[in-house]
Amino acid sequence: MALFYQHNINENTKLGIWRIEEPEAFYLEKVPLKKGVSHPYKRLQHLAGRFLLPTLYADFPLEEILVADTRKPFLESEQYHFSISHGGNFAAAIVSSHSRVGVDIELVSSRIVAISHKFLHYNEKVFLNAWTHLPKIHLELTTVLWSAKEAIYKWYGHGELDFKQHMQLNGPITFKADETIVCPFVFQKREPVQLTVEARIFDQLALAWVMTEGNTEVGGRK
Repeated sequence: MALFYQHNINENTKLGIWRIEEPEAFYLEKVPLKKGVSHPYKRLQHLAGRFLLPTLYADFPLEEILVADTRKPFLESEQYHFSISHGGNFAAAIVSSHSRVGVDIELVSSRIVAISHKFLHYNEKVFLNAWTHLPKIHLELTTVLWSAKEAIYKWYGHGELDFKQHMQLNGPITFKADETIVCPFVFQKREPVQLTVEARIFDQLALAWVMTEGNTEVGGRK
């Protein structure tokens, strides 16, 4: 068993990271395999991510998971809202009985800097430029911003987002005593929505998550 990290955010919401160390047969004992996942490594990530859901909430109904046209998995009953992410030998999941959620994990790699022009708004570049004298922190914060936007993308769940324009850092990043990174964002597909994305760095792994209370309408959709 390899639960790498667990965070009980509140009485209704749990977050976890699973380190993938087991063979496929271990997961297939509990997780139904989705058709169409053919690559062995991608299949292992897929299985580990879904295995994590009932690890967080024992009554999570894996067999009821559906996948929307935007590739977002969901439960039609809305018994739980959830989000899954994969990166390297890790899978992450966030599950909530009350809140709309999104999660993302990313390996901290220089490739993020190479593609940063695709997702950073000008103001975010200005913020990151203040950290260029500390290359390690600069890389980690760049990765956190990318991961935060991926988490927001999953939280929204309807696709068709511009990572530069529709979600932007909206104030200073702060650091909690427990090393959680707090990032204020504004999401603006239609009417602006203020979001708080939280993140953690584990050596070479970045984790970001977002949640909003209730199943409120976002951009005219639920």
